[in-house]
Amino acid sequence: MSAGDPNTAKETEHAVLKAVFAQHAVGLLVLDDDLRIVRANVVASAMRAESADEVVGMRFADAFGLEDAEVEEAVVREVLTTGVPVIDRLIRGRNAPDGRSLRLYSVTTTRLKNERGDVLGLAACAVDVTERERTRRRKDILETVRERVGRRLDVLAVCEELADAVVPAFSGAAVVDVVEAIVRGEAPPTAPVDQDVPLRRAAFRGRTPARPVGDIRHPPHGTPFSRVLTDLRPRLVPVDGDTTWLRADPARAEAIRASGAHSVLVVALELRGEVFGMVTFYRREQEEPFDSEDIELASAICTHTALCIDNARRFAREQAIAATVQRRALPQRPVDLSAVDISPLFLAAPEGGGAWFDVTPMSGARTALIVGDIAGRGMAAATAMGQLRTALCSLVALDLEADELLARLNDTVIRLAAERAALPAGDPVHREPLIAGCVIAVYDPVDLTCAIACAGLPDPLIVEPDGSSYVPNAPAGPVLGGADSTPFATVTVQLREGSVLAMGTAGLTGQRTPEHENLVRTVLEQSPGQNLRDLCDALAYEWDDGDYRDEALVLLARTKRLPAGRVVRCDLPHGPEAAPMARAAVREQVEHWRVGDEAALTAELVVSELVGNAVRYGKPPIHLRMILDRVLTCEVTDASLSAPHLRHASLADETGRGLFIVASVVSNWGIRYSKHGKTVWAELPIPPHQA
Repeated sequence: MSAGDPNTAKETEHAVLKAVFAQHAVGLLVLDDDLRIVRANVVASAMRAESADEVVGMRFADAFGLEDAEVEEAVVREVLTTGVPVIDRLIRGRNAPDGRSLRLYSVTTTRLKNERGDVLGLAACAVDVTERERTRRRKDILETVRERVGRRLDVLAVCEELADAVVPAFSGAAVVDVVEAIVRGEAPPTAPVDQDVPLRRAAFRGRTPARPVGDIRHPPHGTPFSRVLTDLRPRLVPVDGDTTWLRADPARAEAIRASGAHSVLVVALELRGEVFGMVTFYRREQEEPFDSEDIELASAICTHTALCIDNARRFAREQAIAATVQRRALPQRPVDLSAVDISPLFLAAPEGGGAWFDVTPMSGARTALIVGDIAGRGMAAATAMGQLRTALCSLVALDLEADELLARLNDTVIRLAAERAALPAGDPVHREPLIAGCVIAVYDPVDLTCAIACAGLPDPLIVEPDGSSYVPNAPAGPVLGGADSTPFATVTVQLREGSVLAMGTAGLTGQRTPEHENLVRTVLEQSPGQNLRDLCDALAYEWDDGDYRDEALVLLARTKRLPAGRVVRCDLPHGPEAAPMARAAVREQVEHWRVGDEAALTAELVVSELVGNAVRYGKPPIHLRMILDRVLTCEVTDASLSAPHLRHASLADETGRGLFIVASVVSNWGIRYSKHGKTVWAELPIPPHQA
């Protein structure tokens, strides 16, 4: 062979061309200017499952069975016209007789010209990249599922996310059925699942479903669906006219036939042997049937989804527990009080929160109205709410002023916050600050006064019987547990009988929008004398009609006046004659009230001891007050701030037994302080018909 011999060069070119067409591992095609195949190698013809001679003369689009023939032929003609090659263009074709076998080719097309520059046609180099693209596509689908499924901690939402992620990327239709108990946050059953376990249709994507979303029924016996829940093995089943198991579920069979589905893949939603439901994938019409690699992908998809469902289930269960704890920690029914009529409205958040209220009787026929809220949601907020409510109930029993109650409660919040911060770093509660708000109103039905103190919550709204309303100018105290150390303060307002006091969390008593007035104000001003329960219903309707999402609580209280005949006052001298005068006044009044001989004798004894202590240890002036309410209250007031102490006197002691005797014969007693001195009070039980 001579390098300069022209004949040798032609022979070499011919040999190379022959070797390329005969031995090259990629498909080679030569097209004329009409895009018909004039020559093809064995690999190219094999893509068509025909011999090389049989593909000659076929059009380029027909040879590959292109899905979008017009677009692809336009691309090839552009190469023929411009001479600019197209490199590694991905085209889709279906060459199988049933049209379902999708093949993917990477095609490079260049223009052919002779030595004179005349265009002869095109040369196409095609590589079957079906498996490569399928692998990449499966990887993309799985990544999409992992990214999109599980964004929300809601079982049904996770199922919807799954259906959206796999249709149409993986299947033409998808059905997600979950065990009904899972939706309520209950524990999933273990395999094998009982045949009578109800399944809820949680999500569907496709054409017409056999059953609507939300439908609940048992899986039909003798079908791939019941078998999957028994042994947890995926089922890949073809669908044709002779499919036996379709007779067990006629509605599903009709929907499958109407959709044109020909391949069904059923996979259990299971995790660690616990079964959450199942997913049914359908391919129809021109879609390729499922294969073994699709089973592997579907199993990975369902494993991830089961994990997300389990997380959502656990979250739902925690929400339910937190909401239950919160509900149980609240007063179960309104207390029957002579000072106020009350009606609470509690619009709970699904995940539970920290809002609470309390209505607590106090000495002197007074009533403490309390509304509080803990920042945050879930179990941590619910349990903290229970702790603060318990602490505040104990503090109210000490007869403290409203601002002093908030100061003591603030100390409790700070201590609980320190305990929370000391939890292990891995505990999620460790990272949550403990902040609370509270508003306290102490109403006196004798004087018709209300002492109000606020800490981080809005001032109460007061609506008078004529419909006019105002907000008392109570000093805004800092939130409980916050860094602000501003002292809490109390404001006392005079109320008219029949006034409505509305206390609530910030979400309900705050302003709705600049275009709307305060929600509570609007409802209460329209019907100030309406039944409180009806007013709460009206508030709830307005709330549901508005754009509100947060937890809310409002406490309505309508003030009452204690009848004048049930309150008696008496001024006493600061001397030995005070006790006989007090006993005489008590004897006369209890006979008028007809509370019974036993209560009368006990009242005389108690008042005698209390007045004696005031004369001996206190300062003038001394006052006696008796109140007939649910109990008979005897109060002795003097100007001294020194407090009496209960002693357990020994046998040799000649004094010190008076207060011990008082505590033994009354149902409750205590001391409250004011800027004018102190009041020692005692409560005596009376017959129910006198209360």
